[in-house]
Amino acid sequence: ALISSLCSCLSDLSSAGGIAGGIEICITFPTEYVKTQLQLDEKANPPRYRGITDCVSQTVRHHGVKGLYRGLSSLLYGSIPKSAVRFGVFEMLSNQMKDEAGKLDSTRGLVCGLGAGVMEAVLVVCPMETIKVKFIHDQTSANPKYRGFFHGVREIVRTQGIRGTYQGLTATVLKQGSNQAIRFFIMTSLRNWYKGDNPNKSINPMITGAFGAIAGAASVFGNTPLDVIKTRMQGLEAHKYKSTMDCAMKIMRHEGSAAFYKGTVPRLGRVCLDVAIVFIIYEEVVKVLNKVWTSE
Repeated sequence: ALISSLCSCLSDLSSAGGIAGGIEICITFPTEYVKTQLQLDEKANPPRYRGITDCVSQTVRHHGVKGLYRGLSSLLYGSIPKSAVRFGVFEMLSNQMKDEAGKLDSTRGLVCGLGAGVMEAVLVVCPMETIKVKFIHDQTSANPKYRGFFHGVREIVRTQGIRGTYQGLTATVLKQGSNQAIRFFIMTSLRNWYKGDNPNKSINPMITGAFGAIAGAASVFGNTPLDVIKTRMQGLEAHKYKSTMDCAMKIMRHEGSAAFYKGTVPRLGRVCLDVAIVFIIYEEVVKVLNKVWTSE
């Protein structure tokens, strides 16, 4: 009865989380698209876009509004397994690292977040992001070659093998590892501060969302340079970079340090909303599961 109840509960919560994540991605994906285009836009080329507004207007002019959703499918398909790996690994590690009172301090939260970020990068995020970047970059080509998600993946694997979906792995691991380390560090710190001496104090979902938005903003300002490098390593012209370090050096040499913060504004908008929603769902899932365990 316990297993049946848990399975039913997890199924319902996974569906709710998947729907919420899908809605969030559909609403905010144009900011992800613009961010990726600005990061791919090399100063040395010369640049195709003069800024966020110009990128949006050019895309809509040439491809319609649907052009702002190029690459959406890869994020939609990857959102549920990404969250499952992230929070599953974080829970597993945090359960091992809590003190005698069952409390996780912020430093250990950072370590657990780092482990969760590395695992999600290797198992889910790298292929998902590589496909997304290739699709977005392909749209700027004179003759786009990907007709849809499955056709695009098939073409990438056919011409480049499985390695073609794992480009920029080092940069992705660094980005996702630092992403989750920063976010879980901030969330753990804010959660511990809010609860004070009462570990059983309930946190309103709106407060959780606010904490999540702060954590998301901190990760954007903390690792956007790694995000820019990752995007370049996964684009259609990734062949001109010999390694992650070579990519970083060439960006610095040809475009200057400001290039490492391309796409910060659109990324900030999407990440803050994304992290706020995900942490609200995560906290509510934990509450429900705790009730299930207690009642059985």
